[in-house]
Amino acid sequence: MAFDPATLTFDANGLLPAIAQDAESGEVLMLAWMNAEAVAKTLSSGRVTYWSRSRQSFWIKGETSGHVQQLVEMRVDCDRDCLLVLVRQAGPACHTGRRSCFYTAIRDGDEVEIMAPGA
Repeated sequence: MAFDPATLTFDANGLLPAIAQDAESGEVLMLAWMNAEAVAKTLSSGRVTYWSRSRQSFWIKGETSGHVQQLVEMRVDCDRDCLLVLVRQAGPACHTGRRSCFYTAIRDGDEVEIMAPGA
């Protein structure tokens, strides 16, 4: 059966969350947003494309930083309202220079930085 982005469940703004995960290690790298056109662009180009809510424009991951996300596989969750994009990540995924955006843990009620920039 051919995939149709129109079968996805987008929010009132026409967006759904997309979780980027390293295809090899399984590490969760980041969460961003896609609209139907970003989904289609990602699938057709192989370069992960998000919708920037702050800039109201498409954002091809790595276009300016060089930290490209190459699509390996896109997965749809059971409710069809969230995507998992398995990627090959070049360089850090986070704009802070860290491998993952999830670099702060909450341990015993305290926030603990568990990943330094460049790690």
